[in-house]
Amino acid sequence: MIGAIIGDIAGSTYEFNNTSDYNFPMFAHGSSFTDDTVCTIAVADAILSCTDYQTSLRTWCRKYPYPMGGYGEYFFNWFKRRDPRPYNSFGNGSAMRVSPIGWLFGCENEVRKQAELSAAITHNHPEGIKGAVAAATAIFRMRTEKIKSPSIFEQVAKEFYGSDAFLNLPRRGVFDGSCQSCVPLALHLASLATSFEDAVRLAVSYGGDSDTMGAIVGSLAEAQYEIPLGMTSRAKSYLSKDMLEVVEQFEKSKK
Repeated sequence: MIGAIIGDIAGSTYEFNNTSDYNFPMFAHGSSFTDDTVCTIAVADAILSCTDYQTSLRTWCRKYPYPMGGYGEYFFNWFKRRDPRPYNSFGNGSAMRVSPIGWLFGCENEVRKQAELSAAITHNHPEGIKGAVAAATAIFRMRTEKIKSPSIFEQVAKEFYGSDAFLNLPRRGVFDGSCQSCVPLALHLASLATSFEDAVRLAVSYGGDSDTMGAIVGSLAEAQYEIPLGMTSRAKSYLSKDMLEVVEQFEKSKK
């Protein structure tokens, strides 16, 4: 989960001001956690506290209603209203928040089931659900394989998006917030990376939805590579006390 948080913070200042510089400052002046981190922590907290995903997401997002970058309009209305309903979204929000599920359940079938449940409360479009399930499945497979080959990400991409999954990716700098564009791209960039930091730098410097791409690619890379301690501690310094408590409990509970 900390991989998603690091990627989110790293990309936060570039979401609406893209950089193509691979050597961008990882924690630039003005960086912060965004809605991606709030939602990721909410999913983790739901599992750790045996709460349903909807209740946890609404609680955390109401606690942090105006993070850097803000929430999408439909999602904001969803967590504010008394009678929330899914709104058929296929946006990348279902995939950017799903990473704790890939770590906190012990078999792939349960990971897939929980990923679908976490998505369907808002992103009940088939592509929204597919994006969450694909990302969680990739994390689970990578973290449980003895040989952590990049081919795992390639295999997941082909399984969910077809044999040409990496042939029709968004162009650099194009802002496309759909799961069907972002998740194959995230799997592609993660498969190219040679370290955790390399993965985040590849994601953010690709442009587009920089913080969310950083979060998804960071969550994938965490399952393959060790994260430098300095990077972890720096990211944690951006988080509030209640967020840190969930992160620490998550670290103790990983399967």
